[in-house]
Amino acid sequence: MNIVLTTEPTSAEDRARLLQDPGFGRVFTDHMATIKWSSDKGWHDARVEPRRPFQIDPAASVLHYAQEIFEGMKAYRGEGNAVTLFRPLENARRFNASAERLAMPTIPEADFIGAIEELVRVDRDWIPEGEGSLYLRPFMISTEPFLGVRPSNEYLFCVIASPAGAYFKGGAKPVKVWVSDDYTRAAPGGTGAAKCGGNYAASLVAQAQAVKNGCDQVVFLDAAEHRWVEELGGMNVFFVFDDGSVRTPPLGTILPGITRASILTLAREEGLKVEEAEYSFDDWKADAASGRLKEVFACGTAAVVAAIGEIRFTGGAQQIADGQDGPTTKRLREKLTGIQRGVVADTHDWRHVISMD
Repeated sequence: MNIVLTTEPTSAEDRARLLQDPGFGRVFTDHMATIKWSSDKGWHDARVEPRRPFQIDPAASVLHYAQEIFEGMKAYRGEGNAVTLFRPLENARRFNASAERLAMPTIPEADFIGAIEELVRVDRDWIPEGEGSLYLRPFMISTEPFLGVRPSNEYLFCVIASPAGAYFKGGAKPVKVWVSDDYTRAAPGGTGAAKCGGNYAASLVAQAQAVKNGCDQVVFLDAAEHRWVEELGGMNVFFVFDDGSVRTPPLGTILPGITRASILTLAREEGLKVEEAEYSFDDWKADAASGRLKEVFACGTAAVVAAIGEIRFTGGAQQIADGQDGPTTKRLREKLTGIQRGVVADTHDWRHVISMD
């Protein structure tokens, strides 16, 4: 990979100021990694270069037919010189599954991970100390200029990086969610299992509805019956019951979250009865009211694990237990984040150390 460093790097003083409170997705590092693809050359011209605006034709197919996919992952600063990623091979595999669903070229897993590693090496000074992390956004867009409904013959793969603090305003605390009864996120045969921008664009009006009702996130029900809980606008969801069992909606129309898969593994290791099964919104309300439902939490790369303290919906609201973090939520969050940051033994080989030599 060719490396071209910026001639106008952010000063150490300015970088330190920005890292004091980076928030989420507001501050970006000095460089980006890019690889081009064309039908005649395949993948080529891999480089790390100064972060800058793209120059694309107004007829670029991404602007008209939305061939676009992305991933989300983090780099963590460890002891000494160590910098680690969490399960990047799973991100590469999910990225390629999304590419196949949107008729885009798959990228070799080694190239996907290699581009991320090179960018992290170049911009490693942007990784926050303490509880922060460097959020990484690999994505791919179609760039061929044409009008016509067919797959593009040209694509651009890119990785950008953003130092990250807390995902939710006010830091890690129980969140309120709005259950949408008039918008859906995905349907069988659709793109719900792919990580493409169109899914998120379709969720924005429902997310705005959630904010209007004093909530942090929206919860979507299934498209067919508007009955079964699927996922949040940007996260998977888990339910913990009074018998210690844990349930999460099954895959199919929802995103196969890497944090979700990790939580399932850790919960089973703790001896919890875990099932991937449908759960109706009516049962959610009834179980919360009766006390059978003890904890609810959402999970994803950005927020990791966030307790849900209250649900709001048309005609009412229902608190979950005492509205605070529950013991199972806390325990699973601490174990997962401990593995990610290297303070808990990684018995699954989930941590991927980036060589800084």
